[in-house]
Amino acid sequence: MSTALCSINPRHIDSFLAAHELPGRAGLPRRSPAGMVGNTPVLWIGEPFNPPGRGFWAKLEGTNPGGIKDRAALHMIAARKRGELAPGSPVIESTSGTLGLGLALAGITYGHPVTLVSDPGMEPLMVHQLRALGAHVEVVTEPHPVGGWQQARRQRVHELLVRTPSAWCPDQYNNPDNADAYAPLALELIVQLGRIDVLVAAVGTGGHSAGIARTLRTFNPELRLVGVDSVNSTVFGQPAGPRLMRGLGSSIHPRNVDHTAFDEVHWVAPGEAVWTCRELARGHYASGGWSMGAVALVGNWLARTQPEHIRIVAIFPDGVHRYWNTVYSDDYCREHGLLHCSPAADPDEIAHPGDYVVERWTRCTNVTVPEGALR
Repeated sequence: MSTALCSINPRHIDSFLAAHELPGRAGLPRRSPAGMVGNTPVLWIGEPFNPPGRGFWAKLEGTNPGGIKDRAALHMIAARKRGELAPGSPVIESTSGTLGLGLALAGITYGHPVTLVSDPGMEPLMVHQLRALGAHVEVVTEPHPVGGWQQARRQRVHELLVRTPSAWCPDQYNNPDNADAYAPLALELIVQLGRIDVLVAAVGTGGHSAGIARTLRTFNPELRLVGVDSVNSTVFGQPAGPRLMRGLGSSIHPRNVDHTAFDEVHWVAPGEAVWTCRELARGHYASGGWSMGAVALVGNWLARTQPEHIRIVAIFPDGVHRYWNTVYSDDYCREHGLLHCSPAADPDEIAHPGDYVVERWTRCTNVTVPEGALR
């Protein structure tokens, strides 16, 4: 292939590509790694994961260098323009992993040392990757008695900020720049698909669900937003508990979660997410981690139960690479009781998020602002 391309007249490259059924010219050359973020593809998820003639579109954010939160990290660094982040100053933040990759990218792009505070749940592979990208990674050793690992991480971030007055924290949980970062993603979807009727998104900090839905509703005010949460998460009013899944759910109440924007919420258990991830990997060569599995499970149900003309888009936040030793490891899944956890055909239904503590896939169409949520 490379020999043929080198010998062909540049004026005939387009016809050569067409003759060989290639997708077209490669992307423009980039002088900065930040230029690789965005313009991610969408993929039709139909058979065999969905019934014949049914399916949904998946926005593959795993094709960004680090995942969906590359967008937020680069956008939050806009604090530089406001003078809140001085040139060369340290950036310190709490992360379960994906935002850490984005901040490492932003640090490399703009010349900021990055310190990331995580917890023992972060995969060793992710820790090694972040350190290889130049980030300093600290791991807290004990959860907070009320706010769990997230609050413990945030307290450590506060301690580091006090110790380093020149440092800046993006505060992904409460920074409105987090949600604003996803307006371009929504515009990409409009260009790629046109009309969108239902958006399915995992919810952790609340950034991408709020930012994408807000922009899409300027084109279709009737858009339905379906949130996907983890069991044992406080985001939509369930009590906090130990959570195995990373990237969705929370033990605190992020201000970026726009509860009023959601039409319904689904809670998903780890075994159900694992089963879905593996089914998608086998059938579509497109998969990811906990958040993607949970989102795809809900997308499948909507594709089966909504009228055929309804266009559904699911956001797949990242790819498979950090999950080889968890979601895709039989030993890990066996140890945690996650193998062969085939989900039910339909979710349980509750009338109010506080009716009882959910332990498996459950749906609620009465989305309220939980007591204790920041306003």
